[in-house]
Amino acid sequence: MMKYSRLTKEQFEELHQEFINFLATQSITAKEWKTLKEIHPEAAEEEMDIFSDLIWEGALNNATFLENISPQQLFLFKVEGNQMKLIVVKSKNETIDITTAEGYQWLQKNFASDEVEFFTSTKLFSKERNKDIFSIIQQGAIITKGALYEFFNEIVN
Repeated sequence: MMKYSRLTKEQFEELHQEFINFLATQSITAKEWKTLKEIHPEAAEEEMDIFSDLIWEGALNNATFLENISPQQLFLFKVEGNQMKLIVVKSKNETIDITTAEGYQWLQKNFASDEVEFFTSTKLFSKERNKDIFSIIQQGAIITKGALYEFFNEIVN
Protein backbone atom coordinates (compact mmCIF):
# COMPACT_ATOMS: atom_id res chain seq x y z
CA MET A 1 0.00 0.00 0.00
CA MET A 2 1.31 3.43 -0.95
CA LYS A 3 2.17 5.96 1.70
CA TYR A 4 1.95 9.01 -0.60
CA SER A 5 1.00 9.05 -4.29
CA ARG A 6 2.46 7.74 -7.50
CA LEU A 7 4.68 10.16 -9.35
CA THR A 8 3.27 11.57 -12.58
CA LYS A 9 4.46 10.42 -15.99
CA GLU A 10 6.44 13.68 -16.25
CA GLN A 11 8.06 13.13 -12.86
CA PHE A 12 9.04 9.58 -13.86
CA GLU A 13 10.56 10.93 -17.08
CA GLU A 14 12.45 13.57 -15.08
CA LEU A 15 13.71 10.88 -12.67
CA HIS A 16 14.41 8.32 -15.42
CA GLN A 17 18.03 7.65 -14.36
CA GLU A 18 17.08 7.41 -10.67
CA PHE A 19 14.35 4.89 -11.57
CA ILE A 20 16.83 2.79 -13.57
CA ASN A 21 19.18 2.84 -10.55
CA PHE A 22 16.28 1.89 -8.27
CA LEU A 23 15.37 -1.07 -10.51
CA ALA A 24 19.04 -2.12 -10.49
CA THR A 25 18.97 -2.21 -6.67
CA GLN A 26 16.00 -4.58 -7.05
CA SER A 27 18.12 -6.64 -9.52
CA ILE A 28 15.76 -5.79 -12.40
CA THR A 29 17.42 -5.24 -15.79
CA ALA A 30 15.90 -3.12 -18.59
CA LYS A 31 14.90 -6.31 -20.42
CA GLU A 32 13.31 -7.78 -17.28
CA TRP A 33 11.47 -4.48 -16.65
CA LYS A 34 9.95 -4.61 -20.16
CA THR A 35 8.87 -8.22 -19.57
CA LEU A 36 7.53 -7.40 -16.09
CA LYS A 37 5.37 -4.56 -17.50
CA GLU A 38 3.94 -6.87 -20.18
CA ILE A 39 3.42 -10.06 -18.18
CA HIS A 40 2.95 -8.81 -14.60
CA PRO A 41 1.72 -5.20 -14.86
CA GLU A 42 0.58 -5.25 -11.22
CA ALA A 43 4.15 -6.10 -10.09
CA ALA A 44 5.49 -3.28 -12.30
CA GLU A 45 2.94 -0.90 -10.76
CA GLU A 46 4.08 -1.98 -7.31
CA GLU A 47 7.72 -1.17 -8.18
CA MET A 48 6.61 2.26 -9.45
CA ASP A 49 4.70 2.85 -6.21
CA ILE A 50 7.67 1.85 -4.02
CA PHE A 51 9.94 4.17 -6.04
CA SER A 52 7.38 7.00 -5.79
CA ASP A 53 7.19 6.64 -2.01
CA LEU A 54 11.01 6.68 -1.76
CA ILE A 55 11.19 9.89 -3.81
CA TRP A 56 8.40 11.53 -1.79
CA GLU A 57 10.01 10.48 1.49
CA GLY A 58 13.30 12.10 0.46
CA ALA A 59 11.60 15.31 -0.69
CA LEU A 60 9.45 15.55 2.43
CA ASN A 61 12.40 14.86 4.75
CA ASN A 62 14.17 17.85 3.17
CA ALA A 63 11.17 20.19 2.97
CA THR A 64 11.61 23.28 5.13
CA PHE A 65 9.35 25.79 3.39
CA LEU A 66 6.05 25.43 1.53
CA GLU A 67 3.81 27.96 -0.18
CA ASN A 68 0.23 27.80 -1.30
CA ILE A 69 -0.82 30.89 -3.23
CA SER A 70 -4.42 31.66 -4.12
CA PRO A 71 -5.83 34.84 -5.72
CA GLN A 72 -6.40 36.57 -2.35
CA GLN A 73 -4.11 34.71 0.07
CA LEU A 74 -0.56 33.49 0.58
CA PHE A 75 -0.13 30.52 2.90
CA LEU A 76 3.54 30.36 3.88
CA PHE A 77 4.76 27.40 5.93
CA LYS A 78 8.02 26.74 7.72
CA VAL A 79 8.88 23.30 9.10
CA GLU A 80 10.74 23.51 12.42
CA GLY A 81 11.45 20.36 14.38
CA ASN A 82 8.15 18.87 15.57
CA GLN A 83 6.01 21.81 14.41
CA MET A 84 5.03 23.89 11.44
CA LYS A 85 4.71 27.67 11.48
CA LEU A 86 2.22 29.39 9.22
CA ILE A 87 2.00 32.96 7.98
CA VAL A 88 -1.15 33.87 6.08
CA VAL A 89 -1.08 37.07 4.03
CA LYS A 90 -4.60 38.03 2.97
CA SER A 91 -5.59 40.74 0.50
CA LYS A 92 -8.94 42.34 1.34
CA ASN A 93 -8.97 43.90 -2.15
CA GLU A 94 -10.91 41.31 -4.17
CA THR A 95 -10.04 42.99 -7.49
CA ILE A 96 -6.40 41.97 -6.96
CA ASP A 97 -5.18 38.48 -7.91
CA ILE A 98 -1.82 37.94 -6.22
CA THR A 99 -1.12 34.87 -8.37
CA THR A 100 -0.47 37.28 -11.27
CA ALA A 101 2.67 39.40 -11.69
CA GLU A 102 0.63 42.63 -11.38
CA GLY A 103 -1.20 41.37 -8.31
CA TYR A 104 2.01 40.33 -6.64
CA GLN A 105 3.56 43.75 -7.36
CA TRP A 106 0.46 45.34 -5.80
CA LEU A 107 0.99 43.17 -2.70
CA GLN A 108 4.67 44.16 -2.47
CA LYS A 109 3.68 47.86 -2.54
CA ASN A 110 0.63 47.59 -0.28
CA PHE A 111 1.48 44.93 2.32
CA ALA A 112 1.58 47.60 5.04
CA SER A 113 -1.83 49.04 4.11
CA ASP A 114 -5.21 48.28 5.69
CA GLU A 115 -6.04 46.24 2.58
CA VAL A 116 -3.67 43.47 3.67
CA GLU A 117 -4.05 41.32 6.79
CA PHE A 118 -1.58 38.94 8.41
CA PHE A 119 -2.29 35.89 10.53
CA THR A 120 0.23 33.56 12.12
CA SER A 121 -0.09 30.21 13.81
CA THR A 122 1.93 27.21 14.88
CA LYS A 123 0.81 23.61 14.70
CA LEU A 124 2.48 20.52 16.13
CA PHE A 125 2.96 17.65 13.73
CA SER A 126 1.07 14.42 14.26
CA LYS A 127 3.14 11.24 14.73
CA GLU A 128 3.69 11.28 10.94
CA ARG A 129 5.41 14.57 10.11
CA ASN A 130 5.89 13.75 6.43
CA LYS A 131 2.23 12.79 5.96
CA ASP A 132 1.23 16.15 7.49
CA ILE A 133 3.50 17.95 5.00
CA PHE A 134 2.25 15.77 2.14
CA SER A 135 -1.37 16.67 2.90
CA ILE A 136 -0.48 20.37 2.54
CA ILE A 137 1.13 19.58 -0.83
CA GLN A 138 -2.02 17.70 -1.88
CA GLN A 139 -3.97 20.89 -1.12
CA GLY A 140 -1.84 22.78 -3.66
CA ALA A 141 1.30 23.82 -1.77
CA ILE A 142 4.74 23.57 -3.31
CA ILE A 143 8.12 23.12 -1.61
CA THR A 144 10.21 26.31 -1.86
CA LYS A 145 13.45 27.85 -0.66
CA GLY A 146 11.49 30.11 1.71
CA ALA A 147 12.16 33.62 0.35
CA LEU A 148 8.51 34.70 0.77
CA TYR A 149 8.26 33.18 4.24
CA GLU A 150 11.45 34.95 5.37
CA PHE A 151 10.29 38.27 3.86
CA PHE A 152 6.87 38.22 5.58
CA ASN A 153 8.31 36.75 8.79
CA GLU A 154 10.41 39.93 9.15
CA ILE A 155 7.23 42.00 8.80
CA VAL A 156 5.06 40.09 11.28
CA ASN A 157 7.79 39.90 13.94
